Amino acid sequence: MPPASLLRREWLACSAALGAQTVHEELQQLARNAPLALAFRGDGLSWQREFRARLDDSLSNYAPPAAWKATQVRRVVLEGYVREELILRAEGHRDLPVHLLIPSGGLAKRAAVLALHGHGAVGHDAVAGIDDTPERRENIAAANYDYGRQLALRGYVVAAPCFTPFGPRLGRREDYRGDDPCAVTFVRMQLFGKLLIGENLRDALWAIELLAADPRVDAGRIGCAGLSLGGRMAMLTAAVSPRVRVAVMSGALNMLQERVRARYSCGAQIIPGLLNYGDVPEIASLIAPRPCLWEAGKQDKLMVAEWIPPAMDKMRRVWSALGAPDALEVDSFDGGHRWNGVKAYPLLARVLRQ
Repeated sequence: MPPASLLRREWLACSAALGAQTVHEELQQLARNAPLALAFRGDGLSWQREFRARLDDSLSNYAPPAAWKATQVRRVVLEGYVREELILRAEGHRDLPVHLLIPSGGLAKRAAVLALHGHGAVGHDAVAGIDDTPERRENIAAANYDYGRQLALRGYVVAAPCFTPFGPRLGRREDYRGDDPCAVTFVRMQLFGKLLIGENLRDALWAIELLAADPRVDAGRIGCAGLSLGGRMAMLTAAVSPRVRVAVMSGALNMLQERVRARYSCGAQIIPGLLNYGDVPEIASLIAPRPCLWEAGKQDKLMVAEWIPPAMDKMRRVWSALGAPDALEVDSFDGGHRWNGVKAYPLLARVLRQ
């Protein structure tokens, strides 16, 4: 009997000769010709209602718990701010770790920012500026990753929740046998009718409710910011939460239509069926007419340059239709996949009056 490798080569050659399409080729074709059936074509408000309803159906139940208990694990006094390390608990939900950063000083009510982290084993620690090892300091320096700490030092109350499966919610890496924890968790959750991005959205909204309920926070002055996966989640959080007055998304100006055509395994960003009715520009356009800033590093290898202008054109049509064309901005800076902040900090200060 000939070796299995030879049989497989013969089968592939035969399939090619017969013109059989592989599943990879089929999905590439689907990605190129994604329906995007609910792309914006008319009235801004009615389109937003229609698209939001379809998005909600795809995300299923992402509402944060109506009641919860916040337990303080540790309180660390630092120069210029205090870090409260909290665990939020509610029946039927996994515990949510949150770093709450409180600026020093006696202001009765402060503006607040939800600061969301990207991929990385340490989760929300980097955003909160926890740099107690050389490796962590190097990671923070490379991506300017401690924007939560930077915001606290600028006077904002900051909530930095930990997404799944990262930081203390990850567990042992060996449990994933070398596979991507995002992809594995996405698949495992699907077996129980759960959606990873929906659960992380719930946790982001839960952290916003934590801020809104804090007596030190002015609930009418809350913004949202994040890098990479955190940028994607900042977009989604602002899209569905009217509490978010202004959003800053860094390193996330790429289309899922484009990403799925390359190597892509991030289950933490997958919304089932999304490309049938929209993509990143359509989700982001639910933020309109509120102020929104995209940070895009010119050397960021996770974004494809030729996809950015058409994506921005799509979004600008919605902001313009809602009478706020200048509320949508891009900070195109010299740099890679990192937080910049040059336009972000003035924008947050102007909108949130900090």
